[in-house]
Amino acid sequence: MTVQEEAPTADGAQVGDPLEVWIDQDLCTGDGICAQYAPEVFELDIDGLAYVKSGDDELLQSPGATTPVPLPLLQDVVDSAKECPGDCIHVRRVSDRVEVFGPDAE
Repeated sequence: MTVQEEAPTADGAQVGDPLEVWIDQDLCTGDGICAQYAPEVFELDIDGLAYVKSGDDELLQSPGATTPVPLPLLQDVVDSAKECPGDCIHVRRVSDRVEVFGPDAE
């Protein structure tokens, strides 16, 4: 599976718009729900917080780090954002950086 796949989105997005996801660690509660839904995209680190992973399975620990949302995992990533108790998972279109799922989605 490649990480740079295109995915359909919600309101206002065109089908095929590539999406990316990032986690605000300042709001992360460390519940690990995201890693349960989409372990290919999210992982808890030793500090107890969740981070996104690169396509090479590398933990991306820099603040605001993003990773593309693979189409086969879109629903799992969206469910992670919806169920996250910390409201810290942000899914946005790559083209204009508009959040389509998460706490700041319109």
